[in-house]
Formats: sequence, C-alpha cells, structure tokens
Amino acid sequence: MSAAQKDLSSHTPMIRQYLKIKGEHPNELLFYRMGDFYELFYDDAKKTAELIDITLTARGQSGGSPIPMAGVPYHAAENYIARLVRAGQSIAICEQIGDPATAKGPVERKVVRIITPGTLSDEAFLEDRRDNLLLAIFNHRECFGIATLDISSGRFAVSEIEGVDALQEEIQRLQPAEVLISEDFPYEDILSGRSGIRRQGPWLFEADTAHRLLTQQLQVRDLTGFGCEDLTLAICAAGCLLQYARETQRTALPHIRKLTRERREDAVVLDATSRRNLEIDTNLLGGHQHTLAWVMDRTATAMGARQLRRWLNRPLRDSEQVYQRQHAVAALLDGFHYEPVHDLLKRVGDIERILARVALRSARPRDLARLRDAFAALPDLQQALKPVSSHHVVRLATLISEYPELADLLERAVVDNPPVVIRDGGVIREGFDEELDELRNISENAGQYLLDVETRERERTGISTLKVGYNRVHGYYIEISRAQSDQAPVDYIRRQTLKNAERFITPELKEFEDKALSAKSRALAREKGLYDDLLEALAEQLAQLQDSAQALAELDVLTNFAERATSLRFTAPAFREEPGLDIDAGRHPVVEQLLDEPFVPNNVLMDEQRRMLVITGPNMGGKSTYMRQTALIALLAYCGSFVPADRAILGPVDRIFTRMGSSDDIAGGRSTFMVEMTETANILHNASRHSLVLMDEVGRGTSTFDGLSLAWATAEHLAREIGCYTLFATHYFELTQLADQLDHAVNVHLTATEHDDSIVFLHTVHDGPASQSYGLQVAQLAGVPQSVIAQARSQLHRLEGENSEPVTLSASPAPERQAASPGRHEAFQGDMFASLEPGPVEKALAELDPDDMTPRQALERLYELRQLMADKG
Repeated sequence: MSAAQKDLSSHTPMIRQYLKIKGEHPNELLFYRMGDFYELFYDDAKKTAELIDITLTARGQSGGSPIPMAGVPYHAAENYIARLVRAGQSIAICEQIGDPATAKGPVERKVVRIITPGTLSDEAFLEDRRDNLLLAIFNHRECFGIATLDISSGRFAVSEIEGVDALQEEIQRLQPAEVLISEDFPYEDILSGRSGIRRQGPWLFEADTAHRLLTQQLQVRDLTGFGCEDLTLAICAAGCLLQYARETQRTALPHIRKLTRERREDAVVLDATSRRNLEIDTNLLGGHQHTLAWVMDRTATAMGARQLRRWLNRPLRDSEQVYQRQHAVAALLDGFHYEPVHDLLKRVGDIERILARVALRSARPRDLARLRDAFAALPDLQQALKPVSSHHVVRLATLISEYPELADLLERAVVDNPPVVIRDGGVIREGFDEELDELRNISENAGQYLLDVETRERERTGISTLKVGYNRVHGYYIEISRAQSDQAPVDYIRRQTLKNAERFITPELKEFEDKALSAKSRALAREKGLYDDLLEALAEQLAQLQDSAQALAELDVLTNFAERATSLRFTAPAFREEPGLDIDAGRHPVVEQLLDEPFVPNNVLMDEQRRMLVITGPNMGGKSTYMRQTALIALLAYCGSFVPADRAILGPVDRIFTRMGSSDDIAGGRSTFMVEMTETANILHNASRHSLVLMDEVGRGTSTFDGLSLAWATAEHLAREIGCYTLFATHYFELTQLADQLDHAVNVHLTATEHDDSIVFLHTVHDGPASQSYGLQVAQLAGVPQSVIAQARSQLHRLEGENSEPVTLSASPAPERQAASPGRHEAFQGDMFASLEPGPVEKALAELDPDDMTPRQALERLYELRQLMADKG
C-alpha cells in the first residue's frame, strides 16, 4: 500500500473505511459491497481487471492521482469470483451490515466470508467430479504430519509419513488446491510450481491448541477413538487447518464431525512418476481424457465419481477389504441388478456437497429440491437392493436408510422448480404456511384491487380520465387530467402535481398502500424464516445424512464397476498369498478403447522362477503398452474392480514403480538422463520383494557403454538384491544374457514381421529374445526421407561388419575393459542387434524364394533348416 493510501486523513470516509478493512486482509482481493455492485480499489482493482478482463475506472483521488476502481454486479459476482479462484486468488467478501437509513457516515461493513482455492463449497466454484482439498503440512526434521480437508463434503483426514520423497508422493496423490505450511517450513522446494501455498505463523501449529480445537470440533474428550492420539505432527497440521477453515468460513462447521487416520502401509503406494506414467486420472499433457478414470467412470453421481478417483489413486493392500468390494460387484452383476440401481442413483445426485452447504447455511433452493428428489428415490432404491446377495451391499443399504419425514417436509414446502436464490421469494409452496399465503394474497391481488378501485371511482365521480397507478417513489395514487381535476371529490387529497395531471390519494387507498407494501416485505421475511427452518430440520439429522451420502457414493462406484465389467468384458481377479502375477489375455483398458481394430491380448506369468521379464522387440511393437497394462490390471484388482483379462491371479503388491519415457526438467535444471537416473535411484532405494517394477530403456540417455553398463547393473540389482517383480524393456540386446546368468530372469519379446520393406507389428508376446530391431522400418513409417533411410541402411551394414564380436558384461564392467572391446566405437550408438552377424540359419532363410519352390522342395528345405538349427545349438 502506497504512502498516499496510508494517509487516511486525505480520503473520503468511505475510502477510509475501505482502507481500514483492506488493511486487515492484505492477501485477499477485497470485494467491497456498494449498492448493487462489489467494488475493488487500488492494486486489487488493477489485478482483477487484468485477470478477468473487466473495465478499470477511477473514483476520487489519492495523492493527486485518480484511485483505480473496478466493479462487478452483485447478482453476477459468482461467475467473476469463480474465474479469480481458478486463477489462484483468494477473495474477501465485504458486505453492508448496517442500516443505510440510520447510518451516520458510511454504512457499517464487515468481511463475512473469505473464499480461497482450498475452502470452496459453492457449486459454481467447484469441479463436480474431483475433490477440492485443503492440505496442511507440519514437520519435525524429515518426519511429516499432514492433514487434508474437503470443506465441500466434510472429509477430514490425517496421516504421518517419513521422508521427503514420501511427502512428494502424497502431494501428488492428493493434488491439493491449497497448501498451508509454517513460515519456517524448510522443504518449500517440493512445492515449487504449485499455486495456493499459504505460509502460516508457527504458533498456529501449536500442539496443545490443536488438540483442544480438534476435540471441541469433534465433540470428544480425546482422539483415541479416531486412532490419532499418538500422531502429534498430524494433530498440529490438523489444528492449523481447522483454524484456517473457520477463519475463512466465518461460521460453525458442523459437517466436520469425523477424523480419518490414513496409514501409508494400508495402500499400494505409487510415487509421483508412476502416477504420471500410468495416467490414472491425468494424462501426460495434463488433461483428463484417455486416462484410466476416463475409461472407468460411468458413475451416476458426482460424489460417486470423486469416490472412484480416490479408490483408483489409493488401491488397498488389504485383500479382505478388496474381496468385499469385488464380491459386491459380482452380486450386482448377477441378474443385472446394477442397472436399476444405477438409474435410481441418478435421481439421488450430489447430496454429499449439498449437505455441506446445508451445514454452512449456504444451501440454495435448488439444493433443497435435489434433496427432496433424492429422498423420494430412496424407497425404490432399497427395493432394488433387496435381491443383491452381498453382505457389503446390505451394510451399505442399512447406512443409506430412508427419510420419509424429511421427504414429506420438503415435498410440502418447496415448489417443483424453485428459483436460484431465496432473496426474491417464490420458493415455499402455496398451502405450506397460512400466514405466508395471506401475505402473498394481499401483495399479489393488489393489481386487481386497484382495477376495482378505478372502476368504482370512475362511476362515483363521473370523471372519464381517472385512473389508479403506482410508482416506487409516491406509492399508490389516483390520477386525473388537469382539465377535469377541479371535479375531484372533497375526500381526494392532492399528492403530486404534474404538467398535465394531478395525482391524489384517499384514506382507503392509503390504508391499502400501507398494507400491500408491508405485505410484500413481510412475505419475503416470512419465507426466509421458513427456509431457515427447513435448513435447521435437515441439519438436525446431518450426521446420519452424511453417512447415507458416503454409502451412496460407495454403492455408485460398485455399481459402476459392475457396468464396466459387463461393457468392457472384465473378469474377477483372484488373490493368493504367494507372490506373483498370472494373467491370461490381459489388455490395456485405455488403449483398447482408442483402437479401431481389435486389441491383441497377452499373457503375463511372474512367479519364483520368473521374477524378471527382460522384454525386447521393435519400437512401437507394444512393449510399453504390455508393461503398463500389467500395472493397471494390478491396480484395478486392488481397487476391488474386475480387470481387463480372461483370467488374473495376483499375489501381494506393496508398491508399483514405473521408469518409462524420457523428459527433461528444465525448471529444475535436470537433463533427460538426470531425470532418468533420479527415478531409477528412487526405485533401487525403495522397492521391496513385493513391489511391481516397470523399467523401460534404462541407460539410453547416455553413451553406449555407460548406458549399457548402468542398465545391466540396475537389472542385476533388482533381480539379485531386491527380488521384486520386474518388467525390464530394453534395446540393449546384450541384456538378454541376463536370462542365462540370473536364476529368476527370462527373456520375452514382442513380435513383428516385414512385408515389402515395411513392418507389421503383431503385438504378441512370446518367450525368448527378439531376433530383429526393425529400427529402419520404424523410421520409414515415421516419414524419414528415403535418402536418409538408404544412407542409414548402408551405415548399418558397415557397423555390423565392424562389430562382429558380442560383448558380455559383468555387473560392473571396468572402464578399461570397455575401451579394450575390439570393434567397438563409442562414437556410434548402434542398433540393439548391430553386434550380431547373421548366422547360417538367417542366411539360408534370406536366400529362400517360396514362390519359386514346389511343395516337395519346400519340405526338403524345412528339414535342412532344422538341421542347421541343430548344428547351431
């Protein structure tokens, strides 16, 4: 704030009032109510005008310069606020709370609510199918307590984790809209690039205060019942978060009544890189199309869609809980019970967020209409669930319950299609309240009464120009033309003189005016009171209603899983205690939906003898798809969903790691190879025997020998030291020797074939190493000019001639040995098969001309090739 702004004495009383309130909210855009507009001044006006493209004007002067000013209409402010919040801004709503008629100087104003990205509850501001989380973090060294709150639903959770990497993984999973950290938080680098970072005073994380606030909010003596009493760091974070929520909402938060403890060890952990590579609900470009959630989400309600995304982002390790979900899906599939349930859930809508607005007293008339429709659907839903033979579904049905009294109340009270806001009335149904009906009758029948008065007075006075009217300034009046005004009866009292007419009032008309005008305002006040009573009636059963909403959301996800299983030909996976993966005809759920032709399914077998699959084959042959589909099948299985395979049996999985693709981190100053090695290091440090690891093209970002050595050592460490289940795709043909040197490694390859100098990808997986790379054919498909392809082919033949001796690497090949390898030139990064000279079998095949052979000759050549193979072995 400038010196001119600080010198309050030079400003008008209104600007002084604005500056005083703005001084209390320096970090928010202050929406200052003036009549029918919210006005912004000074830097707030400039920033808002730039962000949402509204006109910047001026009002008065400050220090000899006009005061910048911008405004938005009060009735349309929601749209402007939503745009500002999406831009990462926080907004303080300042309303007039005083009476203009009695005010001396500016009308009294105060901030009634602060809107921030992480504390949104209004429907217009939120993405309906995604959580909107406020996250608080508190640390002691490298131990972190975290707390999350979705104020639009009341979901409140805490956890404690160790290590900066684990914290990054949680932030990536939660994708918070706003993050609270202490002013002395030392790890802000991990939040770089995120908007909505709010530094809070360290005293707001004080443990005793946090404990007291939480027990008060949850109405308990201690937090033992929530399993959180020993989580000191998490409690500190939760205390700060709760204070922030109260400060922004400026009201009680009765819908926050539970605290959930999340344990990292209960879930299959995915780090940030793995989430990105698997494209769970966000694709590599940051969008939402062509993701796992995009394929899996056919939920009937927005709250079901949010629950689905939570499950997809946090698969469970508890096979019993997963089995309950899976059995519920199977029961819903039996007899296609899911179909009527799905249709009825559409009538329920997003009652989770509506109930939060009821608790915050910000629910709108159409929210109550949606609740009315939801309550009306519950009896039919209970009937539809009766044939479903699942204990889990029965438990959900019990939680869902029915609310006949509330259904009847809202049916009687709320009109079929209520207006958007209560402000102008028209929400309460006729016949619900006798007093309101009487007041409305007076107000609404005023027009007919005035016509009756006009007819009667014309007949009584004989004045043809007499008419009865109304305006907001003078109220009701009888108007007579100037020419006939001298014929006005003695009981007419002159009210206003116009150029061509005189206006009068009578005692009868005055009495009706007082009654009619007051009736309208009294009717609005009465209707607002009745509306508040409805909110109170709902709030009295808030706890049970929230449990119902949560159960409905879960039922929606299970029903959705049943529908997806039918539509996408998914099958129920089985679980076993022994480690391993056994998948028959597995498919990639997303790629399959994007293909015009049928998807080629493949098997995966990983057990004690096959802990590492070394995958070779051409680029674009399907290696990455094969690896990703294996991870997605495991992920879906541990969410409780059926999976895209003919059969799947899975052992325990504690983590899923992926090291795939190539990208640099320009902002972080890291090259593509540095990013690759960082991700590899994370896997080597954190993978366990029960982890599923996907590694693609390790070492390709550096020189031939460095990369090959790193890839070899990495693969050997994963197989020997960790023993995790690893899909290891590579173009280094030398790595196929791992299958001969490691007990638990096997070679598999993706197939392709050549036809007229082009390549046809077969996408099928077979045991054994690939026999050819097809690098030039892929380049030709990509549109590389023919002259370049011809030159490359010539260069390839020359390199193949020079590099005739294969190289065998130990786990840690010495630099001297690399340099001494005959025929090797580090200046060239050769094709993965460039080191192989065609053998006698390949030469014999190349010389064959099937079109010029009789069947007998072909059979003889086949026996000869068989003998060549035997001699080679």
